[in-house]
Amino acid sequence: MISDIIKALHEGESFLITAHVRLDGDALGSELAVYLMLRDMGKKAVVYNQDRTPERYQFLPAAHHITHTLSNIEQYDTCIVLDCSDLSRVGEEAENIQKIKKLINIDHHVSNNGFCPLKMLDARASSTGELVFRLMREMRIKMTRDICTNLYAAIITDTGNFRYSTTTKETFAAAGVLVGEGVNPQRVSENIYESDSPARLKLLARALSTLSLDLENKVGSMVVTQKDLMEAGAAWEHTEGFVDIPRTVRGIEVSVLYTQRGEDNFKLSLRSKAKFDVEKVARKFGGGGHIHASSCWMKGDIETIKSQIIQAVREQ
Repeated sequence: MISDIIKALHEGESFLITAHVRLDGDALGSELAVYLMLRDMGKKAVVYNQDRTPERYQFLPAAHHITHTLSNIEQYDTCIVLDCSDLSRVGEEAENIQKIKKLINIDHHVSNNGFCPLKMLDARASSTGELVFRLMREMRIKMTRDICTNLYAAIITDTGNFRYSTTTKETFAAAGVLVGEGVNPQRVSENIYESDSPARLKLLARALSTLSLDLENKVGSMVVTQKDLMEAGAAWEHTEGFVDIPRTVRGIEVSVLYTQRGEDNFKLSLRSKAKFDVEKVARKFGGGGHIHASSCWMKGDIETIKSQIIQAVREQ
C-alpha cells in the first residue's frame, strides 16, 4: 500500500492536507511536515483545518500558512487526511472533501474504519508523525530542519514525551534521526510545554477543584464547564493535557476529563495505565481511539454521565 501512496504523491499536482478538529501536536506536526515535503517536490499544497491553531503550536514551521476556509474544492486532485480514524473527524467540510478524486489516509488509531482505499495504517505506531517519517524515508525525501521539527513535535506530543506504551525503539530511532537533522529538542519542548498563558493556569485551578477519585481511588476525573472557561478567560485549547493530571496519582488506573461543550453535551477524554483498555469504554458510547487514550461524546447531566462511565469502567 505504501508504494501506491508514493505513486499518488508523485502523480498528483494539487493537494489538500487536513486533520481532525480540536487539533493536537500530532495532527499539526504531521500535516505541516507533509505540506513542506510537497512544496519541496514542486507540488501545489494547501493545509486546511476547521479549528484555529492552538497558541502553543503556532511556532511550528509553516503554521502561518494554514487556512481555515475551504473554497473551490475542484482545484484539488488529491487530499491527504492525517490522524483521522473517520473522515467525519475533519469537521463540517467532510462531505465536500469526500468529493476530491483521490483520498489518502495516514493514521494510527485502532478504531480506524478504513474509509478510503489508499491508506497507511498502523495502530502500533506511536503517532501519525512516526508514520509520516517512515513514508518520507521510503521516498528518500530531503529531511529539512523545518520538516524534522514538525515531525519531532508530532512524535513527542503523542507519546507524552516518550512516556506512553506505544513508544518503541523505532520511535526513539526516528527521534534520533530528526535531532540529527537539526531539531532543537529544548526549543520544541519549551514552546509546547513551558509557554502556558495565565488563562490556562486559572482554568487548571478550577478543574483541579473538581478532582474526584472513584472505584477505590482507581478512577480519577476532572470537569471543565463553559462557565469555567468564561470566568478564566480561557479557550477549549487550554484544556490540552488536563486529562493526564489525575493519572499522576498513585493507584489511579483510569483518568477522565469531562469538558462541557453545550448545555447537556460533554466531550470525554480518557486515559489509562497498564493493560486497561479505555478504547472499549469509549466505543461503548460511540467513540474510539487507542487502548490507553480515547474519547467520546455524551449527552445528559454531568452526574448521570459520570455514573455511566464509572459503571462501564467497573464492567471492563
